[in-house]
Amino acid sequence: MSETVQTASPSVSSELQLAEVVNLLGLSPKKMRAFFESIGEKPFRAQQALQWIHQYGESDFSKWTNMSKSLRLKLAQVAAIDYPEVIYQDFSKDGTRKWVMRMKGGSSVETVFIPDGDRGTLCVSSQIGCALDCSFCSTGKQGFNRDLSAAEIIGQVYIAAKSFDKPGEKRERRVTNVVMMGMGEPLLNFENVVDSMELMMDDFSYGLSKRRVTLSTSGVVPALYDLAEVSDVSLAISLHAPNDALRNDLVPLNRKYPIAELLKACQHYLSSLDDRRKITIEYTLMQGVNDQLSHADELAKVLRDLPCKINLIPFNPFPHSGYDRPSNNQVRRFQNRLIEAGYTVTVRTTRGEDIDAACGQLVGQVEDRTRRQARYKAKQESNATQ
Repeated sequence: MSETVQTASPSVSSELQLAEVVNLLGLSPKKMRAFFESIGEKPFRAQQALQWIHQYGESDFSKWTNMSKSLRLKLAQVAAIDYPEVIYQDFSKDGTRKWVMRMKGGSSVETVFIPDGDRGTLCVSSQIGCALDCSFCSTGKQGFNRDLSAAEIIGQVYIAAKSFDKPGEKRERRVTNVVMMGMGEPLLNFENVVDSMELMMDDFSYGLSKRRVTLSTSGVVPALYDLAEVSDVSLAISLHAPNDALRNDLVPLNRKYPIAELLKACQHYLSSLDDRRKITIEYTLMQGVNDQLSHADELAKVLRDLPCKINLIPFNPFPHSGYDRPSNNQVRRFQNRLIEAGYTVTVRTTRGEDIDAACGQLVGQVEDRTRRQARYKAKQESNATQ
């Protein structure tokens, strides 16, 4: 089931005026307090604003009834609640839901909600396209346009929560987990991603536990050290290969930050946490590429000193990718080999494949600034004629 949504973002000002006002949607708690102080108001107004925006989903300042009329009028002049425009949404037969959201400039990103019993996970994008070019990921083939603002990142959560949850401080939440695993490399959009995750965990906003907010990275090593200084969210590493030679081909970023450096940064991140947590290692299995038992043995060896659990992801095909999904038997053999080596190993269930919402399939609509999209399409056409 799918539907096209025509409703535009309810901005309180014209696009020209919005350049002169502050979009409150993406302000972290600290920046929200600074905003209210800048307009001569007490810092406690920040908590009220965060609740109205993120817990009640209310973008009309006139309805913020615990603020004076004069303050509400002032906010209407100097601020806005401006969120992405939903232009399309699709529903999978397995309950997965996908939104396509248009951002300023015309490009769009995709956001996915994955229900699983009482748990509801929202997969959020951090960039329009992706600055990296992992060979097995459909998003990377779309090229790259720009980083999303904090408002555009948290706006995805805002839209999903508003569509599911009854408004209010004590509402029963459908969105119980957020994973920064959508389009883009989160650590290449550091400040905006960190501000957004602060809102996800803030008690006056979405109130999610640090264990329920996960950042997934391909391994931007310097930013991992920076993250340890400002956040304690759960961490997932997109590893996908047990050695540098193979990972250099699958994840080109590895040529700059090889596996040993990446795992050292992971150890540092864990050492900064005050509880016994493990890093999730994401490993996409591709037939004949990285799915052999010898790869499993090598992976078990390379991860031996890192407290981690392993999430195996059978490859989700997309046109002309050049890769295939391994058989279920091969996936089980790979999983069992790692379990025998002492690891906790799960296999990610493919969800939303019928609406192209599965892992690695998100593409959006990217006005590519890198020419990567054009090169990929040219390669597709060349292969089709051979």
